Amino acid sequence: MSDVLTLPVLPLDDAVVLPGMVVPVRLDAPDTRAAVDAAGAGGRENDDGRRVLVVPRIDGRYGSVGVVAVLEQIGRLPNGDQAAVVRGERRARIGSGVGGPGAALWVEAEPLTEAEPTGRTHELAKEYKALVVGILQQRGAWQVIDSVQQTSDPGLLADLAGWASWLDVAHKAELLAETDVTVRLEKLLEWTKEHVAEQEVSEKISNDVREGMERQQREFLLRQQLAAIRKELGEGDPDAADDDYRAKVEAADLPENVRKAALTEVGKLERASDQSPESGWIRTWLDTVLDIPWTTTTTDSDDLVEARRILDADHAGLDDVKERLIEFLAVRSRRTRKGLDTVGGRGSGAVLSLVGPPGVGKTSLGESVARSLGRKFVRVALGGVRDEAEIRGHRRTYVGALPGRIVRAIREAGSMNPVVLLDEIDKVGSDFRGDPTAALLEVLDPAQNHTFRDHYLEVDLDLSNVLFLATANDGSAIPGPLADRMEVVTLDGYTEPEKVAIARDHLLPRQITSAGLEPDDVEFTDVALSMIAAEYTREAGVRQLERGLAKVLRKVAVELDGGAEGPVTVDANSLVGYLGRPRFTPETAERTSVPGVATGLAVTGAGGDVLFIEATAMDGEPGLQITGQLGEVMTESVSIALSYLRSKGLAGDLAQRKLHVHVPAGAVPKDGPSAGVTMTTALASLASGRPVRSSVGMTGEVTLQGKVLPIGGVKQKLLAAHRAGLTDVIIPKRNEPDLDDVPESVRGELRVHPVADVAEVLEIALEPVVAEQRAA
Repeated sequence: MSDVLTLPVLPLDDAVVLPGMVVPVRLDAPDTRAAVDAAGAGGRENDDGRRVLVVPRIDGRYGSVGVVAVLEQIGRLPNGDQAAVVRGERRARIGSGVGGPGAALWVEAEPLTEAEPTGRTHELAKEYKALVVGILQQRGAWQVIDSVQQTSDPGLLADLAGWASWLDVAHKAELLAETDVTVRLEKLLEWTKEHVAEQEVSEKISNDVREGMERQQREFLLRQQLAAIRKELGEGDPDAADDDYRAKVEAADLPENVRKAALTEVGKLERASDQSPESGWIRTWLDTVLDIPWTTTTTDSDDLVEARRILDADHAGLDDVKERLIEFLAVRSRRTRKGLDTVGGRGSGAVLSLVGPPGVGKTSLGESVARSLGRKFVRVALGGVRDEAEIRGHRRTYVGALPGRIVRAIREAGSMNPVVLLDEIDKVGSDFRGDPTAALLEVLDPAQNHTFRDHYLEVDLDLSNVLFLATANDGSAIPGPLADRMEVVTLDGYTEPEKVAIARDHLLPRQITSAGLEPDDVEFTDVALSMIAAEYTREAGVRQLERGLAKVLRKVAVELDGGAEGPVTVDANSLVGYLGRPRFTPETAERTSVPGVATGLAVTGAGGDVLFIEATAMDGEPGLQITGQLGEVMTESVSIALSYLRSKGLAGDLAQRKLHVHVPAGAVPKDGPSAGVTMTTALASLASGRPVRSSVGMTGEVTLQGKVLPIGGVKQKLLAAHRAGLTDVIIPKRNEPDLDDVPESVRGELRVHPVADVAEVLEIALEPVVAEQRAA
């Protein structure tokens, strides 16, 4: 073929020359030197002067397409190496090898013809030119931009990509082998857009890093300036904060194990960066440790006379409780004098649990004990606590970690031997976060609490000198292992005279001040106070009584502001105007006026209470129906009572009739065996037609043989009977020793009948047989 050229091959390792490019070629390899020498010498008939075929050699392999190039110049580089300048002219496909002069490789080269550009080709060329110009503008290559702008030929524009630094050798070799300008431009657009996207991401990352570094440098400079300002103001050197912690730890009066742990943390703080989260955790931990009064204690008062005076001044009644507290204080005082209760040792082991209904003064008793001892007082509310970490603290790795409530109480008290009141310990719950009562076992165990370990502190804390008191409304709700570590002191409630004394000496002065009144503005008669306690607020404590006084005083304040002259006298006649009609009136006589109703005595979470049991019989299929939300034990008591009466021939025709037993109030769950006597009496009353005496209340468990077994809560039940206006109370014979706990004023107004058999109960409780019944 006439257009086939015979040219020496000039190989380029890992480089590509496209048409229109002028590049220097180093002649340091034998094959490149041989090609240049052969081109300069000519020697064949169809040689084309000083031309060579520049072929890319990638990874040792030759491409199939090369560029016919002219040797523009041969010379030496500044370093002395020989080089040649070649200018690419047009693409040529490599043919078969032929012989030629010199050591060069001669081949046949067929020039390639490119297709004519179309309208799409010009569109692509325009878009590609805009992309390239944008890239070059970012790089500041303004001279190159002029060259690109002046290039109108799409093929030449595409071949300028040989100079693009963002294309690799493989991409350029692909462009060299492609003869269709449109295809070349499509590929270039795709590669260039990818490069632009990568550049944008890279630039964004670079800007973010630069901004971060600039911010850090700015903060560093500002901190340096702030340090200089503080130094000039004499506020100390903030850079010495870590050294201050070391000095604080060394100066603090800490136990040796705590000092060692604190110095270890100070060392970590000194090595940590200020920007590290661990630095903040360590500082918070050190502040907590330094705030705990490790060796600070208060001196106990051993004046028992003064202690008794304080208890009497703060609380009326509760003589048994006060006596037990005085015994407790006396023992601790003697142990302290003999050196048995020392820091790091074991305490006396007594943890008192004050159990009683609401409003009887359990929390205020704790404050009085602290005053009588001269100790600090801290109250820890445990009601509703379900997370074990509330007691033991959180691990320091948790965000917002804090020590437990026990450690916080010690820190708040400022001494290692405060009085800590664990309030509402019976209302502690448990769930998936753990059981707080289990954590309290170590706190209240004198054999363990001298080395109590909080999860946040992770150092031993001596709690042996802390006086723990607990309060609860329901002693049965305290878990057994925890109750075993405490001595229960029961507060059963107040008698009516005690309530009147409490109201006059304690509640009334406090509420007068709360209402913004003066003591001379109002006068209460004792009868009015007694009526409020008996007819408006029937309770074991005095909380509702105080609310009733507050309501009266608010209305008195309105009267005085309306122009009334003081003092305003509150007596029995004026109570209805202040509080309305009495809420509680004697109803025993009305309720027990018909056969089948008996008055029982029960113990609830609010103290003792009166419980009515009703029984009735009707025509229908024989059977027993029980209502009133009774528990299993109480339901069994009904069956036991009925079986006993039938076995003794006292059931009459109840076995042939439909029997219904009901215990109001139906919305309140009830359970326990102590209503057996009352149920038996109600059924016997129904069977015999003899009503139960309205003045009689009763309690006791019944067996199938009719024996009356002992029960609990005798004192609370007798106080409830006294509040309800009953005059006779039937209790089990074996509970007779419990009468010693009942206040003498109450025993003097009640006739207590200890019984051992149900027959005695029926003889005392049922009304006598009238003449009509004898005749029948």
